[in-house]
Amino acid sequence: MTAAYRFNPAFQSPQGSPIRELFKYTQQPGMISFAGGYPAPALFDTQGLAKSAATLLDGAAAACLQYGATEGAAQLAQVLREVTRVRIGGGDPGDLIVTTGSQQGFELLLRILLEPGDGVVIERPCYPAAIQALRLAHAELLEIPGDARGMDTDALEAMLLAGARPKLLYLVPSFANPTGATLPLARRRHLLRLAVRYQFIVIEDDPYGQLRFSGQAEPPLLQVAQEIEGARDWLVYLSSLSKIVAPGLRIGWMCGPSEILRRAVIAKQTGDLCTAPWMQMVAAQYLQAGHLEAHLPHIIATYRERCAIMLSSLREAFGDRLALIAPEGGMFIWASWKDGTDATALLQSAVRHNVMYVPGSAFYATQSDPGHWRLSFANAQPEEIIDGVARLKHAHQEWMHMLA
Repeated sequence: MTAAYRFNPAFQSPQGSPIRELFKYTQQPGMISFAGGYPAPALFDTQGLAKSAATLLDGAAAACLQYGATEGAAQLAQVLREVTRVRIGGGDPGDLIVTTGSQQGFELLLRILLEPGDGVVIERPCYPAAIQALRLAHAELLEIPGDARGMDTDALEAMLLAGARPKLLYLVPSFANPTGATLPLARRRHLLRLAVRYQFIVIEDDPYGQLRFSGQAEPPLLQVAQEIEGARDWLVYLSSLSKIVAPGLRIGWMCGPSEILRRAVIAKQTGDLCTAPWMQMVAAQYLQAGHLEAHLPHIIATYRERCAIMLSSLREAFGDRLALIAPEGGMFIWASWKDGTDATALLQSAVRHNVMYVPGSAFYATQSDPGHWRLSFANAQPEEIIDGVARLKHAHQEWMHMLA
């Protein structure tokens, strides 16, 4: 007899991450994966991290093996404040706390700000873990369409004029997951002015902003907010070392109004007590030694090459059948079939050919066009990208033949 556990209603019939559900296929021998948004392990600066860890072992190792302050180690917080200051053109980043990855920062905000039924604006399509967290928080998801230039802020304003009153808005304005799109400056200003006028909090998630490999850089919203009266009161900035150093460090940070961050610290106290002090101090040593500045150009050059190879391979393989958003940075390419191909149905044929991607349905809170799909070029060697796209072409031909 099955025990009648009394779960929280949010976990009565929970849905797992649609991307992590695909991981079982990665164990197939010879699989080429364009699915996960993982940085390339070969690009991890293991030597720099090892030197940073060794410095700790030679010095104050005992201190960083003890419990630490919930808001973060003072040394790392100061370094991250300087990192953020440089990103926003020398401005003051304001209050800052360290988090266990930026995802924890997002969840802390949901815990302290949301009540069931509160409206939260997200871009359509959107990062799946954000959708998942918002659903578990019983938020009302308000989708605003995006295009090759990110969230359509005119559509957002129309929704607000029609009476919607969201409490939060979440977006990745630079090299968004999944589309790779970057919000232009005019839309950034428009968004922040709307936030001030209608008093909703904008959560800027910036994990990829340092991975620009072409085009003109756009300032983070945290920088743009400095020129708009009142905007800093309605903006929280999240970032992470996961995509530019290593995700295994689990180091993120949050900048925002003091009243919000003070409550986030209290919420964090009941979660993990503190982000691992050992990892915090390794990260602080790594950043202070200048290893990131020295290594980041290599990461950017590698991703530039891999993105170009994937775009050219896809265009050669599928021609006008496939519409592509060519990113100026980040890790992702967003593709859309124009010939009626169902990306979810095609995936099974692709897996049989030992190649993977993520169907676009994973990135929508409601029903989507079945022709969308996301590919990541970050974690594949150039020859794997070429081979993988060739396999996708064969899989597509097989699928089309089955339909005939």
